Amino acid sequence: MNSKNLIQIKQFCIYHGIENTFITELQNYGLVEIIFQEEDSYLHSKQLPAVEKMIRLHYDLKINMEGIDAIAHLLNKIETLQQNLNSAQNKLRLFEHHLIE
Repeated sequence: MNSKNLIQIKQFCIYHGIENTFITELQNYGLVEIIFQEEDSYLHSKQLPAVEKMIRLHYDLKINMEGIDAIAHLLNKIETLQQNLNSAQNKLRLFEHHLIE
């Protein structure tokens, strides 16, 4: 894995003013993947938007881990449903286009 895409959890937590245990709790709920390299722990940079959203949910809106877990699963479900809807709409457009010709 390319280490330039990894964010050291310790530095991430200092920057955001949060405890390292928050990231560990997210991992325990299966919401993030922690990468261990050279006796340190990292997040992949592609996870940062989701983690920052979870930080806001927890620290700004006072939502507990169970609530964050539920919200994350619902958002993933909505995203999957949106992708399925887009796919169905594209197939329908293609079908309609063939009917018109």
